[in-house]
Amino acid sequence: MTERLFIRLAEDVTQGPESGVPAHALRALAVPQALRRHVAHAMHYREALDEGAEVVERVLPDGALRLLIGLGERPSAVVVGASIRPAVLRLSGAMHGLSLTLRPGAALDLFGLPAIELADQSVALAELWSDGTVELIDGLAGAPTEEACVRCIWRQLDRRAQRQNGAGPERVSALLRQIADTRGSLSVRELARASGLGERRLQQLFRSHLGLSPRAFGRMARMQSLLRALRREHDPDWAQLAADGGFYDQSHLTHEFAELIGLTPTGYRLRAISGSSKT
Repeated sequence: MTERLFIRLAEDVTQGPESGVPAHALRALAVPQALRRHVAHAMHYREALDEGAEVVERVLPDGALRLLIGLGERPSAVVVGASIRPAVLRLSGAMHGLSLTLRPGAALDLFGLPAIELADQSVALAELWSDGTVELIDGLAGAPTEEACVRCIWRQLDRRAQRQNGAGPERVSALLRQIADTRGSLSVRELARASGLGERRLQQLFRSHLGLSPRAFGRMARMQSLLRALRREHDPDWAQLAADGGFYDQSHLTHEFAELIGLTPTGYRLRAISGSSKT
């Protein structure tokens, strides 16, 4: 059995250099202008493993809500809620589909419910769209090409994206940028004060638009900053990286690795080097 990582930071087109997914298996898709308010990133994937082969893939969390569309013989659609835990997938056979990373507020606009109700869950789209899912699946099954499948998905999302939730998504996106810029160093109180919001209102916005707390995104921002630093370090000094990255100490860094990635720093490093060479 083969093990591999999958990681995609904001600047990565399809995946980071640590990932072990074959580069030819992934392709970024252009998001129509009308849907860019709701869809941050779209990616097509196709991979076929040898008969009897199995791959265990560790997908590192980024806190985003996703819509996953299966394009096999029987099309499928699943909404995966926000999480700060890694997803460990067991892959085999042929895999073909689309992964759409959704923006803050998309749960409200597209599915009609706050993002917190989807957090840490995988929900069949049919449970969220009482109408439209059958039309989408039938359209995908009858589409003659991959391009036609993509157009079918864009049409369905465009119909659902007519609802607008005011300035909430933009305000939350600005808060996320502030968290990222400060590598998660701001407390909830400091973030609320800087944004002109009360702490309770801040928490409400994050729960409804993102499904996770400001503190959770602060932890991920600090970890993502560390992962970027590791891309530059061939022989990392973990104690120094902990000090530079806003961790209390090396023990805190190790604990966060275990919580957010499910590996020790050394274990991650070994898999990242292996994945980079395969990618």
